Amino acid sequence: MYFLKPISEEVRLSQIIFNKHKKTMRLILVSIFAGIAAILQAAGGFLPGVGYFLSALATAPILLSSMFSISFGVKSYFLVIILLFIIQPTELIVFPFTTGLLGLGIGASFHIFKKRLSIIVTGTISLMLGIMSLLFIFHFPVLGPAVSDSISFLTTAWIFLFAFLYSWLWVEIALIIFKRVKKIII
Repeated sequence: MYFLKPISEEVRLSQIIFNKHKKTMRLILVSIFAGIAAILQAAGGFLPGVGYFLSALATAPILLSSMFSISFGVKSYFLVIILLFIIQPTELIVFPFTTGLLGLGIGASFHIFKKRLSIIVTGTISLMLGIMSLLFIFHFPVLGPAVSDSISFLTTAWIFLFAFLYSWLWVEIALIIFKRVKKIII
């Protein structure tokens, strides 16, 4: 079955090869990924409309650095938060709970799980918890004014469905990007 097919063996081999590089080269790569993620996330505040599409792409650099190494993924995640504090502070509440958390969750799950469904569910849970925290705890309208900030089964179900489909999309995108980036880095 498609969802139960193992997909992380190629990623595991690349992680071993990546860890053989000097720490300086790995830190430079993580810094480049963090810079790209910060610029993409900040685009949401600078370019209304198209910028929101670009800010969604900020997941990719965090996801890739997390796929190579969880510790470097965490470093790039926090580096992006620091860069956003300088570049575009308005994006500081969105990135740590949505795009950044999703990239970190999916990237780390490639280290822990082998099957596609487990990796997708991990991303779903991380994104869902981030969105629900913003919506129900901080009362930040991350999904727009049409979605109520009071907890309801229907809202939670829609968030779960969205998070599952979005996470699935990012897992597939990550595998495609990883194969291309792997040739350059390794």
